Amino acid sequence: MVSLLDAGIIMVAGVAAGIINVVAGAGTLITFPVLLALGIPPVTANVSNTVGLVPASISGAYGYRRELQGQWRSVLWMASLSGIGGLTGGAALLLLPAENFSIIVPFLLVIAAVLAAIQPRVAAYVRRRSSAEAASATRPLTFGLILGVFCTGIYGGYFGAAQGVVLLALLGIMWSTDMNRANGAKNVLAGVANVISAILFITMGIVDWPVAILVGVGSAVGGWIGSRIGRKLPAPILRAILVAVALIAALVLFVT
Repeated sequence: MVSLLDAGIIMVAGVAAGIINVVAGAGTLITFPVLLALGIPPVTANVSNTVGLVPASISGAYGYRRELQGQWRSVLWMASLSGIGGLTGGAALLLLPAENFSIIVPFLLVIAAVLAAIQPRVAAYVRRRSSAEAASATRPLTFGLILGVFCTGIYGGYFGAAQGVVLLALLGIMWSTDMNRANGAKNVLAGVANVISAILFITMGIVDWPVAILVGVGSAVGGWIGSRIGRKLPAPILRAILVAVALIAALVLFVT
C-alpha cells in the first residue's frame, strides 16, 4: 500500500517526467529510479511505470498525426514490428527470473543515461542531413530499418527508458530527413510498443495500480505544463538532471 508521502513523491516525479518528456525526452529516467528508491521491486516498478505512461504515449503519437500524412502505410508497417517487439520484450520481462532484471537494470540505466546525454547530437545530426537534402526526403523501408525498429521494440517492452532516442536516430538516418516526420513516427512506434507491453502486463495482473495511476496523472499534468512553459526551461539542465539521477540510481543498484 502506497503511503500518502510516497504518493506525493510519485506524483511529483510523474509531473517532472512529463515536463522532461516534452523538453528533453526520457522522463522514465526520473520516475523509475524514484520508484526504486521508495522500495518498489524493480520489475513491479518497471511494469507499473510502463502502464502509467500509456496516456502520454497515446497523446504524443496523436499530436504528430499531421506530420505523417501520406506516410501511414510505412508507419503502420513499422508500428506492427514495434508492437511485436514490445510484446516480445514484455514477455521476456515476465518469463525470465526477476533476479535477472535486477542484475541487468543498472546496466540499462547507464545505457539509457548515455542515450539521453547524446540525444542533442542525434537531433543535430538529423537536422544537418535535413538541410543537406530535401526536407521531404523519405525513403522506402529497408530490412535494416525494420530490424532496428523490431529490436528497439523489444527494448521498449523490456525496459524502455530512452527508447525514443534510438528510434529518432534510426528513423532520421534510414527513413526520413524531415525532423518532424521522424519525430512523429518515433512517437507512434514507441507508443505502440508501450501500449502492447502494458496490455500484456495488465492481462497478467502484475500492475501496482496505485503507482501506475499516480505516474499517469502526474505525467499528464507534467506534459500539460511542459507544453506551455517547457520550452522556456533550459533543456541542457533538465537533461543533466535526468542523466545524473539515472547514473546515481545505477550506482546504488551496483553496490547493493
